[in-house]
Amino acid sequence: MSFDNKRRSGGKPLHKPSGRPGGKPAGRNFDRKPDPVRQLRRDRDDDFAFRPDDEGTVFIAGRNPVMEALKTNENLDTIFIEKGQTSGSMAKVIALAKQAGCPIKEVTTQKLDAMAGGTSHQGVVLSVSAVPYAEVEDILAKAEEKGEKPFLIIADDIEDPHNLGAIIRTAETAGAHGVIIPKRRGVGLTAAVFKSSAGAAAHIPVARVANLASTVDELKKQGIWVYGCDMEGQTWCQVNFDGGVALVIGSEGKGMSRLLKEKCDVMVSLPMCGEITSLNASVAGGIIMYEVARQRLGLQAAAPRD
Repeated sequence: MSFDNKRRSGGKPLHKPSGRPGGKPAGRNFDRKPDPVRQLRRDRDDDFAFRPDDEGTVFIAGRNPVMEALKTNENLDTIFIEKGQTSGSMAKVIALAKQAGCPIKEVTTQKLDAMAGGTSHQGVVLSVSAVPYAEVEDILAKAEEKGEKPFLIIADDIEDPHNLGAIIRTAETAGAHGVIIPKRRGVGLTAAVFKSSAGAAAHIPVARVANLASTVDELKKQGIWVYGCDMEGQTWCQVNFDGGVALVIGSEGKGMSRLLKEKCDVMVSLPMCGEITSLNASVAGGIIMYEVARQRLGLQAAAPRD
């Protein structure tokens, strides 16, 4: 696979990263080691207990997120419903579960609270065993299948599950082909993340890699340009996002890691006009994601009034 990374403005590149290898690489070195698969044991309802050591299991909480996950019909284990809750939108949840062949168990509110880990569950929790994190190559293949230049989001050490969920949600709606997160730092695809994404995590691939820096190097070999969200950089609306794009969003407190910042081709900033000098990571990322989407859709900015 080869992607054109040429930026043009009047026939001339806007910027050129140093040391970018050209052409198709002999091979890719994306992290392809699968995560250990740990199946959630099928316990009886009267002895079920949440085990945080079942790291291959994700609990999805909330009626709308559960319905979105059931529609995908992938890696479903068991749906847990609060006893006596069978009317209203819960009836639709139950119907979707039966259609997907997903076992249904009625449990107490206390057991749902334990599984949801503090997330508002609205009387229903779905257990998804061994969530299949995508590979980076799967994300690139998705872009190629759609005949589009790759558009990836790299979440660098995002610790707040609500932030990561919001980033995933915005990435999906802005037309990104996938999200990349680190294995050892930041939050994973927890119940809180899935709920915060409003079910978007069921529709966009999320890859988890051991080393973000080396992954960035491999993306560059594919002709993808790496843009970093930072306080110091080019104004977001003056940056040309033509071609393959990998947008790095730093953590809430520390921002991007030093190594990733050094590997970015272009730093992108947003003007701060008030007393507060920073934005929430998901908000800043969302603004820039939609600038990428605007340029890809060929939408023109409003002309100044006479």
